Amino acid sequence: MSTERTYRIELRGVRFRARFGASRSERDLPQDVSVDVDLTLPYAMMPESDHVSDVFDYDRVARLVVEEGVAREHRLLETYARLVLERLLDETPALDVRVAVAKQRVPTTYSVDAVTVVLSAARRPV
Repeated sequence: MSTERTYRIELRGVRFRARFGASRSERDLPQDVSVDVDLTLPYAMMPESDHVSDVFDYDRVARLVVEEGVAREHRLLETYARLVLERLLDETPALDVRVAVAKQRVPTTYSVDAVTVVLSAARRPV
């Protein structure tokens, strides 16, 4: 029996303020956004020592999430989540990526505490 080992990193609550919203009035004021990122990495990336220099740089992931969020206004959470997902697949060795983007103050007819958009993707074997 063959087993495939992987290494998983989960970042919870990467928070920043950005201009998100379908309407101009929503985008006029920066809003709180929270992003969760799950990355499945090849097991070979597991650090062999207890040195920080050997570990996958998850600060880089958090920086990418924030940079993409504040680089421009976003009308749709879906668009932003897709951009983050694509960058993580392009710029990291992740085998699987999951991005969940949440914001409060949702302009709906009924009371809603928050909305979360979740996207995921896996690399196809070559």
